[in-house]
Amino acid sequence: MRMARCLLEATIMTAFSPGRLERIHDSMRRHVERERVPGIVWAVARHGEVHVDVIGKMAFDGQTPMQRDALFRLASTTKPVTAVAAMILLEECRLRLDDPVDEWLPELANRKVLRAINGPLHDTVPANRPITVRDLLTFRSGYGEVVFSAGMCPLQSALVEAKLPLSNWRFDGSTETFMQRLGSLPLACQPGERWLYHMSADILGVLVARVAGKSLGAFMQERIFDPLGMKDTGFDVTEAKRARLPPCYTVDFTTGATILADDPRSGLFSRPAPFHSGGGGLVSTADDLLAFGQMMANHGTYEGGRLLARSTIEAMRTDQITTEQKAASPFFPGFWDAFGWGLGLSVVARRFDLGRKAGTFGWDGAFGTSFGVDPGEGLVGILLVQRSPDSLTLMSAITTDFWTSAYQSLGD
Repeated sequence: MRMARCLLEATIMTAFSPGRLERIHDSMRRHVERERVPGIVWAVARHGEVHVDVIGKMAFDGQTPMQRDALFRLASTTKPVTAVAAMILLEECRLRLDDPVDEWLPELANRKVLRAINGPLHDTVPANRPITVRDLLTFRSGYGEVVFSAGMCPLQSALVEAKLPLSNWRFDGSTETFMQRLGSLPLACQPGERWLYHMSADILGVLVARVAGKSLGAFMQERIFDPLGMKDTGFDVTEAKRARLPPCYTVDFTTGATILADDPRSGLFSRPAPFHSGGGGLVSTADDLLAFGQMMANHGTYEGGRLLARSTIEAMRTDQITTEQKAASPFFPGFWDAFGWGLGLSVVARRFDLGRKAGTFGWDGAFGTSFGVDPGEGLVGILLVQRSPDSLTLMSAITTDFWTSAYQSLGD
């Protein structure tokens, strides 16, 4: 018994190298001192050892210190949570990966497909087959951010007019309005043909809600947040919690100046969300995301309870996109050299710097949030800031520095 206890203590003591943990703090502190962001919360967990650090303040123009329980707009870091919600229904056989979604999403039945992605909206052909659940999870539904592939083509213009793309985040209509507007437009490509970012996750959220017979937020609360103790995660921020929501910043690409993107007092989260965006609508905290990440790292279990099967997590983190589909699916430069896409989240395909290793899965958000799980190292990493990058790049400097610092801190 004594030897077993000593071995356990040695494992815990070597999860992270104590002297090197300070390097994460130092690298993140430098970004605050350079006024790239007013404040940062980051967290790492490995082999039962957890470290959370809070740096800076809530706002550029305030003096309130950043808080460990600050609420952050997750933006696209929402996507892995929505994927888990869908996987719960798949495990219960209330959905099947390769079944059409027409029964639950009749607005998407009998799709027309553009003959060319940049062609006129009336030049269409019938879809070869219905959209499936797998198509939504793998972002191969035919809906998405076509701007990466075809610029401001007629379909992109129509999407903008309907206020559907990411540039119109958050969608300000109901779920029914979202689906009606989407259903009025043709697909950019045949289902399963190519990967298009984002919109499939929003559609997946609608699918989960309709199958569950309740809002996406209510289903997540019951089946994910409550079991994991994620008490501060959701699509809305109550008045009582609003002081914990920092301002969100972006950059004016004309002047290079940092400007306010969302004010917690009068912005998007000052009122209930009319549409629960599975692609980018959640707010959360470092501790809540740690619980979610530890469940994923521990093959679907958390504190003695099982949320998903081990085999389900393995399927989620398996790259689903073929070489040919990657070649036909432009995204950020270098993305497909470094990443693949599993069931609702990214998978690192190869180590391209000193940060995330091959096999790490998760996803980042447009406002600087980053979530990743490395199953080989047993590592969970969380980075929370509220400022979009200065340019449309694969990873911001803060994100790169965080993951580099996280990996150099690992013990034996």
